[in-house]
Amino acid sequence: MELSQALREMEEKVQKFIEEIRTIQRHVHHLEEQNEFLRAQLYAKKDQGAGFENLIRLYEEGYHVCPAHFARARTEDCLFCVSFLNKENQSSGEI
Repeated sequence: MELSQALREMEEKVQKFIEEIRTIQRHVHHLEEQNEFLRAQLYAKKDQGAGFENLIRLYEEGYHVCPAHFARARTEDCLFCVSFLNKENQSSGEI
Protein backbone atom coordinates (compact mmCIF):
# COMPACT_ATOMS: atom_id res chain seq x y z
CA MET A 1 0.00 0.00 0.00
CA GLU A 2 2.85 2.41 0.73
CA LEU A 3 4.35 1.87 -2.71
CA SER A 4 1.13 2.76 -4.50
CA GLN A 5 0.77 5.90 -2.37
CA ALA A 6 4.34 6.92 -3.21
CA LEU A 7 3.64 6.38 -6.91
CA ARG A 8 0.49 8.55 -6.72
CA GLU A 9 2.42 11.31 -5.00
CA MET A 10 5.16 11.10 -7.61
CA GLU A 11 2.55 11.25 -10.39
CA GLU A 12 1.04 14.39 -8.82
CA LYS A 13 4.47 16.02 -8.66
CA VAL A 14 5.13 15.15 -12.30
CA GLN A 15 1.76 16.62 -13.31
CA LYS A 16 2.54 19.86 -11.46
CA PHE A 17 5.96 19.97 -13.14
CA ILE A 18 4.35 19.52 -16.57
CA GLU A 19 1.90 22.34 -15.82
CA GLU A 20 4.81 24.62 -14.88
CA ILE A 21 6.64 23.74 -18.09
CA ARG A 22 3.54 24.55 -20.16
CA THR A 23 3.18 27.90 -18.39
CA ILE A 24 6.81 28.72 -19.11
CA GLN A 25 6.37 27.65 -22.75
CA ARG A 26 3.41 30.01 -23.15
CA HIS A 27 5.39 32.84 -21.57
CA VAL A 28 8.40 32.21 -23.84
CA HIS A 29 6.12 32.09 -26.89
CA HIS A 30 4.60 35.43 -25.91
CA LEU A 31 8.05 36.96 -25.43
CA GLU A 32 9.21 35.67 -28.80
CA GLU A 33 6.15 37.19 -30.50
CA GLN A 34 6.74 40.49 -28.74
CA ASN A 35 10.40 40.46 -29.76
CA GLU A 36 9.51 39.81 -33.41
CA PHE A 37 6.95 42.61 -33.34
CA LEU A 38 9.46 45.06 -31.88
CA ARG A 39 12.16 44.06 -34.34
CA ALA A 40 9.72 44.46 -37.23
CA GLN A 41 8.82 47.94 -36.00
CA LEU A 42 12.45 48.88 -35.65
CA TYR A 43 13.52 47.68 -39.09
CA ALA A 44 10.39 48.70 -41.02
CA LYS A 45 12.03 51.88 -42.25
CA LYS A 46 15.39 51.51 -43.96
CA ASP A 47 16.90 55.00 -43.75
CA GLN A 48 19.17 56.01 -40.84
CA GLY A 49 16.98 58.87 -39.59
CA ALA A 50 13.87 56.73 -39.34
CA GLY A 51 15.81 53.94 -37.63
CA PHE A 52 17.18 56.32 -35.05
CA GLU A 53 13.72 57.77 -34.46
CA ASN A 54 12.38 54.23 -33.96
CA LEU A 55 15.08 53.54 -31.37
CA ILE A 56 14.18 56.71 -29.49
CA ARG A 57 10.48 55.84 -29.68
CA LEU A 58 11.09 52.29 -28.42
CA TYR A 59 13.19 53.61 -25.55
CA GLU A 60 10.48 56.11 -24.63
CA GLU A 61 7.90 53.30 -24.73
CA GLY A 62 9.90 51.48 -22.05
CA TYR A 63 12.13 49.08 -23.98
CA HIS A 64 15.88 48.67 -24.02
CA VAL A 65 17.63 49.68 -27.26
CA CYS A 66 21.18 48.87 -26.17
CA PRO A 67 22.73 45.76 -27.73
CA ALA A 68 23.07 44.00 -24.36
CA HIS A 69 19.33 44.06 -23.53
CA PHE A 70 17.67 44.91 -26.85
CA ALA A 71 13.83 44.82 -26.85
CA ARG A 72 13.54 43.81 -23.20
CA ALA A 73 11.16 45.84 -21.09
CA ARG A 74 12.86 48.29 -18.75
CA THR A 75 11.57 49.74 -15.50
CA GLU A 76 14.03 52.61 -15.15
CA ASP A 77 16.53 54.58 -17.21
CA CYS A 78 19.40 52.54 -18.64
CA LEU A 79 22.83 54.13 -18.94
CA PHE A 80 23.74 51.70 -21.72
CA CYS A 81 20.70 52.72 -23.78
CA VAL A 82 21.30 56.43 -23.22
CA SER A 83 24.96 56.03 -24.14
CA PHE A 84 24.03 54.00 -27.23
CA LEU A 85 21.47 56.60 -28.35
CA ASN A 86 23.97 59.42 -27.82
CA LYS A 87 26.61 57.52 -29.81
CA GLU A 88 24.15 56.82 -32.66
CA ASN A 89 23.00 60.43 -32.63
CA GLN A 90 26.58 61.69 -32.94
CA SER A 91 27.48 59.28 -35.74
CA SER A 92 24.42 60.27 -37.78
CA GLY A 93 25.39 63.93 -37.53
CA GLU A 94 22.19 65.02 -35.86
CA ILE A 95 23.85 66.78 -32.90
